Amino acid sequence: MENEEQSFAEEGASATPKRGLLHIWQSGGPSEPPSPERVLLSRSVLQVALGEHHGLLLAQGGHVYSFGELLWRGLSVPPSAPLLEASLGGMTVVHVACGGFHCGALSEQGGMYMWGENTAGQCGPTEGDADSNVTVADPYLLAVVDNEVVPPSTVRIVDLACGREHSLALSAQNELWAWGSGCQLGLVTSNFPVWQPQKVEHLAGRHVIQVACGAYHSLALVRCLHPKTLNTPKPQERRGSQWDEPFASDDAHYCPLGVELTENTGAETPARRPSRQRLRPAGISHGSQAHLCPHSHSISDKKNVLLSGSVIEPDDHVDPLTQTDSCTASYPLPATTDKKKAALPNEQELHKLLQKLSGHSLEMQHSRRLGDADSLSSQTSDDSYVSSTPSNELLHTRCENDLTFSEVVRSSSLVGLEEGSVWKKKITLEHKSSSLTDINQKGKTGTRRCSLPGTPTHATQRRHYSSKPSSFSEDRLPSLETEVWSWGRGSEGQLGHGDQLARLQPLCIKWLTGEDVIKVAAGSHHSLALTAQCQKKKKEIQNPSKYCTRLETEHSFMQVYSWGSNMCGQLGHVNSPVTVPQQAKLSNGLRAWDVSGGQSHSLLLADGERDQPLLLYCGQQQEPRSKQSETSCRAARSCQLSPNRAESYTVRPTLTPFCMEMGYISSVCSGGQRCALLANQNIIGVIAGVHELASVERRFYCWLSSLRKLLLTPLFNKESASPSLGDPCTRLFLSLYKSFVQLSNLIGQHATSLTQFLHNMLRRDVASLPLLTHIQHFLDAYTKYCTAVGDFQVMGGFQLLHKLSLECLGSKQTKLAQLFEPEPSVSGEADLGFLLYWPLQQLQQYVRILPKLEACYDVLTKEYQFLHQSCMQYEHLSETLQRRKKDAEVTFVFWKTHSGKNTEGLRLPQRRVLCESSNRALTLQGAGRFSNHWFILFNDALVHIQRASPPKGLFSTHRVYPVNLLWVKPLPENDSGCYAIKMSCPEETFILVASTPQEKNKWLHFLNQEVDRVLSGGGQGSPPGITAISRTASYTFTGDGRFKDAQYTGSWLAGRVHGRGTMRWQDGRTYTGNFKNGLEDGYGECMIPDKLLNKAGCYQGQWRDGKIHGFGIYRSVDGLCRSASRWVLLSLFLPMLDLLRYATGEVYEGCFNEGQRHGYGMLRSGKMDKTFSGVFIGQWLCDKRSGYGVYDDITRGEKYMGMWSDDERHGSAVVVTQYGVYFEGNFRESKMSGLGLLVSDDDTGFHGEFSEDWTVSGKGILSLANGDTLEGHFSGEWSTGLKVDGIYTKLAADEIEDKDRKNFLLGQYVVDAEVRWVCVFDECWRRLGCDVAGRGERMTAWENIAICISSARQHSPDLSRYQSKVLESLECIPHPTDAVTTTSYENIRKYLAKACETPIHPLGWLVETLVTVYRMTYLGVESNHRLLREAVKELQAYVKHFYSIVRFLFPGLPEDGSVLPDTPVSPCRIRCSSFSEEPSFVSVVSCSGLLLPLLLPQLYQPLFMLYCLHDEQQEAQYWERILRLNKQPDQSLLGFLGVRQKFWPMWMSVLGEKKQIVSSSKDVSFGCAVETLQQISTTFTPSEKLLLIQNTFEELTQEIKPMQDGEFLWCMDDLLPLFLYIVVRAKIRNLGAEVSLIEDLMDPNVQHGELGLMFTTLKACYMQIQMESMT
Repeated sequence: MENEEQSFAEEGASATPKRGLLHIWQSGGPSEPPSPERVLLSRSVLQVALGEHHGLLLAQGGHVYSFGELLWRGLSVPPSAPLLEASLGGMTVVHVACGGFHCGALSEQGGMYMWGENTAGQCGPTEGDADSNVTVADPYLLAVVDNEVVPPSTVRIVDLACGREHSLALSAQNELWAWGSGCQLGLVTSNFPVWQPQKVEHLAGRHVIQVACGAYHSLALVRCLHPKTLNTPKPQERRGSQWDEPFASDDAHYCPLGVELTENTGAETPARRPSRQRLRPAGISHGSQAHLCPHSHSISDKKNVLLSGSVIEPDDHVDPLTQTDSCTASYPLPATTDKKKAALPNEQELHKLLQKLSGHSLEMQHSRRLGDADSLSSQTSDDSYVSSTPSNELLHTRCENDLTFSEVVRSSSLVGLEEGSVWKKKITLEHKSSSLTDINQKGKTGTRRCSLPGTPTHATQRRHYSSKPSSFSEDRLPSLETEVWSWGRGSEGQLGHGDQLARLQPLCIKWLTGEDVIKVAAGSHHSLALTAQCQKKKKEIQNPSKYCTRLETEHSFMQVYSWGSNMCGQLGHVNSPVTVPQQAKLSNGLRAWDVSGGQSHSLLLADGERDQPLLLYCGQQQEPRSKQSETSCRAARSCQLSPNRAESYTVRPTLTPFCMEMGYISSVCSGGQRCALLANQNIIGVIAGVHELASVERRFYCWLSSLRKLLLTPLFNKESASPSLGDPCTRLFLSLYKSFVQLSNLIGQHATSLTQFLHNMLRRDVASLPLLTHIQHFLDAYTKYCTAVGDFQVMGGFQLLHKLSLECLGSKQTKLAQLFEPEPSVSGEADLGFLLYWPLQQLQQYVRILPKLEACYDVLTKEYQFLHQSCMQYEHLSETLQRRKKDAEVTFVFWKTHSGKNTEGLRLPQRRVLCESSNRALTLQGAGRFSNHWFILFNDALVHIQRASPPKGLFSTHRVYPVNLLWVKPLPENDSGCYAIKMSCPEETFILVASTPQEKNKWLHFLNQEVDRVLSGGGQGSPPGITAISRTASYTFTGDGRFKDAQYTGSWLAGRVHGRGTMRWQDGRTYTGNFKNGLEDGYGECMIPDKLLNKAGCYQGQWRDGKIHGFGIYRSVDGLCRSASRWVLLSLFLPMLDLLRYATGEVYEGCFNEGQRHGYGMLRSGKMDKTFSGVFIGQWLCDKRSGYGVYDDITRGEKYMGMWSDDERHGSAVVVTQYGVYFEGNFRESKMSGLGLLVSDDDTGFHGEFSEDWTVSGKGILSLANGDTLEGHFSGEWSTGLKVDGIYTKLAADEIEDKDRKNFLLGQYVVDAEVRWVCVFDECWRRLGCDVAGRGERMTAWENIAICISSARQHSPDLSRYQSKVLESLECIPHPTDAVTTTSYENIRKYLAKACETPIHPLGWLVETLVTVYRMTYLGVESNHRLLREAVKELQAYVKHFYSIVRFLFPGLPEDGSVLPDTPVSPCRIRCSSFSEEPSFVSVVSCSGLLLPLLLPQLYQPLFMLYCLHDEQQEAQYWERILRLNKQPDQSLLGFLGVRQKFWPMWMSVLGEKKQIVSSSKDVSFGCAVETLQQISTTFTPSEKLLLIQNTFEELTQEIKPMQDGEFLWCMDDLLPLFLYIVVRAKIRNLGAEVSLIEDLMDPNVQHGELGLMFTTLKACYMQIQMESMT
């Protein structure tokens, strides 16, 4: 091989790292001390992984090295010279894993690379034939593809574990993927090998944290689901290893194998796949036992059999050190059968099964003697591996879904049987029990293990669970709410389910539920679990071995659970059975924090008394050489290959003698018969500090767990606790317990995170310590817990809890006393106080350790700053909590001294006493001689008690003043020696007098300190008078007044309501808005409920001095909204509003003055109001309609537009109906009176006198549609018929053409457009601060605008970024300028554009209101084309009034039509600013050009509709001719229109290719000009439309110029026909309306210029089309 000689450990390396040092040795114990081999590398080793006979190293920089027996390459590489995996050199590897004979690596990007043996598909698919490619020589990328998503995506892998014939991968989504062969995959399949990684569906929807692989079993650490998702009782706490109860089943419907037992269970076993020969290292034969734990035991020694579910009773005492494993040769049948229902449907089939099983087992033993060295049991000689341990020769066994009962029993072997002992054999077939059920479940029903979601029989769909991890798991703090799941072969009990059966799919180990497991590890045939909890226990050892020197040993350890094969003592205990998790025994106060398992041994890392970790070993001992030779000879004489127990092994984890010489050991690893560790040479500095912090946290978590188990949990579960403690203390105890659990969980998570930090010290930064990154979580947890303990103490909880603990604990008091290690002398109820306050001492540990870490860094580094700041915060918290503890103790003594019924009302859990005036050091000014006043200052209130008699605790009245609403002001001392303090409260002000200056200063200090603490949280106190005058708080008024019994939340100023807030009355009234000096002032919203109708009125608008004043909207709850007294009642918020109960739902939006509608306003009637059904918009005066207004009567279908007086129609007006009737005339007392003009829809009109609505009475002229007239005296109603006495005149023939001009003269009786909406502009002036239009201070106007914008920004937090920028630009006050230049004119135009699109700006409100009134007037079913002239005049009036306001704000603007001073006037060309964006072309200031672009886009719809209605007949004629003319081809149309042939286009461009125009071509000539003219319908303003006309001419000229020779000038004879063709082809609908709109509203400055000439051409074309003949 090319890289055969390449080695990382080169001779003469220049430098050796001091971190990440690797040591490797063969497993063994202290009987013959091993000598770890130091691997000299020039780079630090980050991770090591060991397989059967090989290993992988991950070095700094992401480099991977291999060593050992690399069978897939035919190499043997010593560990001292590892081989670089060159094919992985182009990527950064972050994790490596070893299987029995294959390898895996993960890249930084989440890619997975596999190589090695692939006989079972454990490396995934390879190129070529799968059977021929049994090895993968070099790493190749194995993609994990999720096919459940569309499109399929590649999964990112973050963890990898390998077994002998399988591999497991953990994705970034915490999902598990598996491939290879065997039931240890956990897949729902019967086809092996599984080449492609497949998702383990049984764990889908769960959060998998870690995975581990044994030889033929798998482990997964899974986060528990949310308690609401699962309904599972918490498992009972285990007590030692007592298993006295017989094994029984709890549920017949639950099959832990993941298969259903059917009637064909007794069928013959499916044929097994032929065995494969495994690659073997050089020098190792099939039966070789070299370097392996000896396993040889005769079949004849197996004298008894145990099936899961049977009862085992030993006759004699058994030596715990001589336990062995065995495979049964025969299965005796029971003499009698239990009458209860058996697990199988037919008991005879069970007998047949057992007989077949016995015969088949003997055949298997015989076949093994003939040379098959691999067995179904894990007891073969080559079974060894830590994270995955393959055997030297494997006979592959399928674990299919149809796995039969006989297969399961045949593949099981029994663990824990005593050699040479006599056992009673009994098979018990109990009710719904079989060997497939769990043990240790006797007579229990409905106790299904919590994390079993049900075993699928087919490929299951993805399941989604509402997983709720612990609080900070998402913030990279590990979760303690975990479960351990296992699956695969269980012949040695390595699955931990209480039996020796295989599991096809993952199953939760219920014995570890609730044990806070933080890591799992797998040996070949045993399993390990490390928990965050610890336990203290004293046990007397009957037969101490040479490794134990004390008869009584105290165990204090992080619980390590182990189960499975214990042939070599690798479990670290001698408890039985080993099929369930049992605690390993650690002595001398050791706390394990890392575990690893190999074939026949286990390694543990633990905390010792020093800062250096201790390495513990449990498992096979290396025998002396003489004894080894004797054993080998004895084994050679034996012809059988059954396993034997190790001759020498440890019974508990033992300290390795060389660990103290290794330096700081950061992690351990085991595999096969090898052990490895990573160490750091320098054990001082950062490593020592972090290790000490981790050790302290682990010890503290153990203490918390012990206190919780011994004291708090029993009290919490005690039923009589609540009556004994009482209701208040019970709630406080629950809060204390909850906060204690939260703190305990946080400390456990932190301890676990620190352990992980130590494992990856070379990859981690000290700034990422959770104590620093999650500092707020720690501060909150400690603060919350201290507060809960203090509240419980203040209420006397310690006394009650002490009595309850004596009843509850009983004999456990001695165990509780062990927790008083620092203070063993405390006793009584002080014990509980000491214990519950003791967690606060942990903050001192943080303060002690963090400076040690600071000292390792330079002062200027960010690590130092981070550590220093965090240390200061923890130190400050420690001091603060100690003060709170002292305050709680003082308060408890105070209440104990002043106990009584009267004081109990003031005794609150969170309340603390600061000072009190029981010695008459403080009194009330002006108090009587015999009065007795007592002041008590708490942390939340000042209490004033007026005593009735001198004895303590007796008082008649008291007042409570909240501290946050106390304004404290010291008064100057006068000559009389009065030391006074002024106290201001929401409803009263009083003065306190101190006896001495010192007493005054003391009370001032405490008062200011508490006010400052409540307001800012500092609590350090402030100088007198410095505390905030303006505050935000809640208060309920108690005194008489308009706020009686109202609850207020909002801003305060010096004891009065001031600022924004909400006031709620008990009767349902609510006001939300601004206050000033205790009254409503500014913008506010109020709700006035109507209890009888279950409705409420709402007002939104301006207030002044507690009354409605300014612009606002009111939605009424009554039908009497037009009365002035009604609005006065509203402003006073009187309950008498409930008497007005006509719920009409009307809405008023407008201005108010002194609680009355005044100025501009709009009133919408409600649905149930019969007297007023419609919408009125116009002017109000003293709560009545007065002035110009528009009323749309929905009921009658009429719209009135005219003058009002005293809430009646009075004066000139126009009325239009939905039937097209138009009337203009005079009104008096809401009736038509006097002269008027009435025109019907058919152009019949009457001009004369009216006396009533639509009633004619008097002289007049009736004009008919044909031009005839009838003049005389008329009477009667228009709609029913008229009586006439007059002369009928028929129109002469020569006068027909002039009938339209002589017919009607509209506009004689209408209100002048200049005075129609004066109220709207007056309101805009008022908002600018001007009482009269045009009279006021300009700077005051700009200040009002800035205040309005600023207030809107403050009360609108949801503004977008664009809106915020616009408001920010509008808030700036521009600098005054004397004269407007072209540049400043452009800036003014931009400002107006922003202001008009912002409704909160006065100009924006003006535009919005003008649009409302305009649409209200001219839109709707009553729209009449005779209103067009008035609509145009009204728009022009808008522009005129608007421009006067703009000139007031910008006084430099000249009058309309003036020339800008800095622009030279061209005599031949004057351009308007609207036609170009360039400021240099602006010469004339035009109010229409400046303001129409702001108004017309929003008014365009009603105005253009009137134009269309007005020219409806002409438009019909025009469109008919357009359609006819467009039927002709281009050349025919050009000739018809009289266009000279020299202007006819002959060529056209199609996709860049020039083609000739034929006579039949259509719509191809002058296309650009036609498209440009068509855009005229998409514009709004005349200036925009004129620009499009100009562009059309320019496009036309550009197309004509290439056809002409020399210089080309247009003449009208040529231009008009050609432009007529453009208009015809453009096919513009309503072109007449477009022309009329441009003509009416275009700027006068351009009428006689170039643009005017172009417009005239367009108009002439329109008229020419109308006059075209249709024949």
